[in-house]
Amino acid sequence: LVIHPGERVGIVGLNGHGKTTLLLSIIGRVDWPLGEIELDGKSIMRTPTHRLARAGVVLMPQGDALFSGLSVRDNLDSGAFAAGWRERRKRRDRVLRLFPRLADRLRQSAGTLSGGERRMCSLGRGLMSDARVYLIDEPSLGLAPGIVAGLFSTLRELYAGGGALILAEQNQTLLEGWIETILRI
Repeated sequence: LVIHPGERVGIVGLNGHGKTTLLLSIIGRVDWPLGEIELDGKSIMRTPTHRLARAGVVLMPQGDALFSGLSVRDNLDSGAFAAGWRERRKRRDRVLRLFPRLADRLRQSAGTLSGGERRMCSLGRGLMSDARVYLIDEPSLGLAPGIVAGLFSTLRELYAGGGALILAEQNQTLLEGWIETILRI
């Protein structure tokens, strides 16, 4: 699997077929026994996850992985920890346009959100990062169809800047026409 800057790759398969394992392998959370995982021609096989995040490789996990005791704003802003406050606000505004329901809940604890709102917050935090490589696991999980359409529209805008995307999804119909390469596993 080779992905170039600006390329969008979809990985389609049923539950248990290895989509999440592949994404976790890229960020070093699962040992990958064969081949090599490289970024800019250099191996990242044993690179700590926090260093990969600084290098611009961001995983948006399946479900949500929020800091339940922190507010929605703090969860979102944690995705842009390296950005200055003006840039962070600009990115947050973009996320809130995509997920307007979160705008009303910025001061609310993330642990008190509904399942769909938690998914929006988790995806929003990933979108705050301005990454070079996004690894997105099941983005449509728990979201209404209209919100999923808006998410894919926002992802299209993000990749106009040259970033790369690997998107794992069960729903091939969502990927068709938007993803350049679809791998079935």
